[in-house]
Amino acid sequence: MERIKKLYETDPWLEPYKGVVDARHARIEETYAKLARGGRLINAVNNHLYYGLHRADNGNWVFREWAPNANKIYLIGEFNNWKRTESYALQPTGNGNWEIELPSMFMGHGDLYKLYIEWPGGGGERLPAYTTRAVQDPDSKAFCAQVWEPAVPYEWKNPGPGKREHPFIYECHVGMAVEEEKVGTFDEFRKNVLPQVAELGYDTLQIMALQEHPYYGSFGYQVSNFFALSSRFGTPEEFKALVDEAHGLGIAVVMDIVHSHSVDNEVEGLGMFDGREDLYFYKGPQGHHPAWGSRCFDYGKDETKYFLLANCKYWQEEYHIDGFRFDGVTSMLYWDHGLGKDFVGYDNYFNEGVDENAVTYLALANLLIKEGNPDAFTIAEDVSGMAGLAAPFEAGGIGFDFRMSMGVADNWIRWIKTLPDEKWSVGEIWWQLTNKREDEKTISYAECHDQAMVGDKTIIFRLMDAEMYTAMNKGSKSLIVERGMALHKMIRLVSMATAGDGYLNFMGNEFGHPEWIDFPREGNGWSYKYARRQWSLAEPDYLRYRYLRNFDKEMVHLASREDIYSYKPELLVQDEEKKILIFKRNNCIFAFNFNPTSSFADYGIAAPEGQYFSVLDSDEAEFDGFSRLKEGETYFTIPEKCPNGKPCYKDSLYLYLPSRCALVLKKIDE
Repeated sequence: MERIKKLYETDPWLEPYKGVVDARHARIEETYAKLARGGRLINAVNNHLYYGLHRADNGNWVFREWAPNANKIYLIGEFNNWKRTESYALQPTGNGNWEIELPSMFMGHGDLYKLYIEWPGGGGERLPAYTTRAVQDPDSKAFCAQVWEPAVPYEWKNPGPGKREHPFIYECHVGMAVEEEKVGTFDEFRKNVLPQVAELGYDTLQIMALQEHPYYGSFGYQVSNFFALSSRFGTPEEFKALVDEAHGLGIAVVMDIVHSHSVDNEVEGLGMFDGREDLYFYKGPQGHHPAWGSRCFDYGKDETKYFLLANCKYWQEEYHIDGFRFDGVTSMLYWDHGLGKDFVGYDNYFNEGVDENAVTYLALANLLIKEGNPDAFTIAEDVSGMAGLAAPFEAGGIGFDFRMSMGVADNWIRWIKTLPDEKWSVGEIWWQLTNKREDEKTISYAECHDQAMVGDKTIIFRLMDAEMYTAMNKGSKSLIVERGMALHKMIRLVSMATAGDGYLNFMGNEFGHPEWIDFPREGNGWSYKYARRQWSLAEPDYLRYRYLRNFDKEMVHLASREDIYSYKPELLVQDEEKKILIFKRNNCIFAFNFNPTSSFADYGIAAPEGQYFSVLDSDEAEFDGFSRLKEGETYFTIPEKCPNGKPCYKDSLYLYLPSRCALVLKKIDE
């Protein structure tokens, strides 16, 4: 078997950091051996099976909690009228652990309960750290843990869909996936949205806000109960049915998991759980995120690592999750959380500013997840570009399968905001969209949920703005809308076609959803008007949204069908004067004319000899174009000599490239 080369062997710029890379790798291996106790990590991480509420072998209830600073812990709930009594007091069992065993009839499915923890100098109600269900009172808005033991356990029907080497990801939020002004449910998503995802050709769901969070408007990023599925969307069985049906359609389910921080709340969350601020978190200022107002985990504590690792294992085992997108990785990796920092140069990744505890935890999480399911995959959200983050552990990396190519979306915003499109540089577009590390896999996107949030604008809104409210009907005549429609298709296609190893779309953006996302809050009168998706806009043939959706569907199916991500993009033409960008990927040629006014006839490009067939044309009427090209046109190469004796293809294709148009040609096998 061929030896896997280390990071510094494949990237000479990393050679000066060889010692740091090796020391980091050794530290991870040492910590793995310690936590795994000589075996496999997946077998040693079982906190979720020990702590919290469980049935004992004799049928009784057993509840356990870790709270080393506690003097006394009471189990309180509907079963004892919320009273603190000795008969419901937990007993210390050593090492900060507490336990109580109760007869089976004292608690039943649906019962509400909490803990009351006393510590030196105080006390208060708390939700168990390992609770698997928390529900919110509609009046008081307070959360309680809830016994969840349905009479008939869910029976899984479909196996997982297998490995995703090149995922086409549909990023979604269940609560805002309905058109009504309300919180959507798992069942509604399964019945109404999941079939659309399959039809569009996406093979992976990336679901946000699954872990319980007290404030709906946090988009799920201020987590209080890490093991609890958010009850506002439905029951565990309803979510399992969603995952199961997705698997039946061949769609993988990736969970947006938040291990970068925890909500600061004390009653609902882990803040001051047993009267100490550093039970799971760093002490002092380092334990408080200066920008997010949340708590920062101490990844150096074994108890914290076991807690978070068990959390990964729980979601895999309980809900058959196929992978994880780790949120806020940059904040985890650096002591300063990467705030206001330009990551220029490799030194940023291998100095004292890096929290090596977090690096170790992330590597362990990746190892554990793959041990639990070899087909599982992980994605890192990191803006710093840390070298080795998405490189294999054996190569000295941290082991993520993919990293988000976040700079692509940032660049589209910059170009659209600061330059008229006649001044866009096709060379810069090519460079920024293809500039990726050779040893790491990436997921690209033109825009995700970040660009849709209130205070920002989606690509379609930046291109059209107020015209979207008056000129999106087919009968309208608007140069702004025509420009926006053309560029929206081209931007998404070129972003997808140049992507490293996968592509992501946020729900609704495929048809140019017209408005931003603003969750109910005091500032908007607790309105759901902008926390929903207006799916009906993409249905009528007299509105233009339908045609953007048609294009997205064809674009995704084409990329998947032709397996373009198994081949690197190869630049053929970078014409700054005419604003033409053409490249080849597998057996497809992607031609883009970004020129706003000029079309070009008989535009010659060097290409492999053969016959080509037009498989996608952004100017087709089906995509609200002007039909300037003949549908299904066949093209033949013409033998020609290479200029100046330079290496090149000896044959040329001559194309008609209309302004603001993208064309994809497929080579026909003879």
